[in-house]
Amino acid sequence: MVVAKRFVAGCAAALFVSTVATVPALADEGFPFGMEMTLDALPQPGSKRVPDLDIGDHGEVVLELWCKGGKGQFSVAGNTIIFIASQIEDRNCAPGRAQADDDLLATLTASTSWKRQGDSIYFIGPKTLHFRLNTN
Repeated sequence: MVVAKRFVAGCAAALFVSTVATVPALADEGFPFGMEMTLDALPQPGSKRVPDLDIGDHGEVVLELWCKGGKGQFSVAGNTIIFIASQIEDRNCAPGRAQADDDLLATLTASTSWKRQGDSIYFIGPKTLHFRLNTN
């Protein structure tokens, strides 16, 4: 009887440890709610700025683009996403940067799915955008 109790206790402990060990791995692969990410791109000439997204816990987004900035919202279901931009500020941008911002917003809005590989987030549509999570 003592051997059976120890066996059951050992199995329960092993199951608990294996479950706890896998929970962070699953969480790392989910949509990065509550995190900030930066576009995997070089700054435009004459600037140090690279677009980033600060995604809130409920999908609300604060965007800082090449020049413009604003807010938006992600809706996520599995690997499907919908992004809607709202309240985008035109900050008297140079025409080239304004066009780059408009193109980036259009590409993000046209994205229909996403995937995560470690600290890399890909928004996939007619074009794919690659962002890196800010993990510092």
